[in-house]
Amino acid sequence: MLNDRQPARLIKVGIVGYGNLGRGAELAVTANDDMQLAGVFSRRDPASVTPQLETTSVWPMDALDDFSGRIDVLILCGGSKDDLPRQTPELARRFCVVDSFDTHARIPEHFEAVDSAARAGRTTALISAGWDPGLFSIQRVMAEALVPGGDTYTFWGRGLSQGHSDAVRQVPGVAGGVQYTLPSEDSLEEVRSGRQPQLGAAQMHRRECFVVLKPGADPEEVRRAIVDMPHYFADYDTQVHFIDAATLAREHGAMPHGGRVVRAGKTSADHAQVLEYGLKLDSNPEFTASVLVAYARAVARLHGQKNFGALTVLDIPPGLISPLSPAELRKRYL
Repeated sequence: MLNDRQPARLIKVGIVGYGNLGRGAELAVTANDDMQLAGVFSRRDPASVTPQLETTSVWPMDALDDFSGRIDVLILCGGSKDDLPRQTPELARRFCVVDSFDTHARIPEHFEAVDSAARAGRTTALISAGWDPGLFSIQRVMAEALVPGGDTYTFWGRGLSQGHSDAVRQVPGVAGGVQYTLPSEDSLEEVRSGRQPQLGAAQMHRRECFVVLKPGADPEEVRRAIVDMPHYFADYDTQVHFIDAATLAREHGAMPHGGRVVRAGKTSADHAQVLEYGLKLDSNPEFTASVLVAYARAVARLHGQKNFGALTVLDIPPGLISPLSPAELRKRYL
């Protein structure tokens, strides 16, 4: 892993699912000179799917059987609530995969299911890639190792959450919707001061949903199903606004997001240290897709080294996600 790598053939990547994240992955794959897009695989009729690039082929999901041995890594672009818990273990038995499973509380059980499948299939599977979980996870580990005496805080937003928006759309009676995460600026400034406040979830963020109802749906039933949803909304001050489809399309089509990881602590009784890492994203799905594609490179390399089973971003050295060789990385960045 640490030896200088020799030039390799193009990494052949397939995309499973063609929503916002899948479209971002299409652009990200084609932006990398060491990768080649094998195609998009969709549950929809391929004739109804219009890719952004004329060179992109669209296939039905059952066509994956015909691509055995012809795809190095599949990037799975389904939702964390219903799609990835089923798709990732199923596909990891036949292909190397990368997913963005982001239900934090369920990551351990998802890892075990995927690890078992990948070991049985002798594949390499990376779960929970993206920026949180993903890049922010790395920053939390680094910050706590560097400043062991302290507290770590994660602030998300203001932004549109793909995973939470998908969860909203799965509620019976919902025709469409989005969810925004809004951080508490007062809490963020208190953390930056180095005072290490004890903050609960509701003190750090609130959540705001904009929902289009299906005909005949009961607004109160829908609202209650959203605000009581475990892992997503139950621990937060959540507001639900009902709007029409035209307003949703006109006012909530953009997908900005971002956030910060802040570590506040002391290296001695006299010296406080504050570490901060932040992202400001104009397009959440395009950036998340770029992270998945970079880690697909690492998965292809690790599979070539016969490293089978499930992994997370915490297991992968940063040099493996770069197209540069170790010698080039040492020359440019050290």
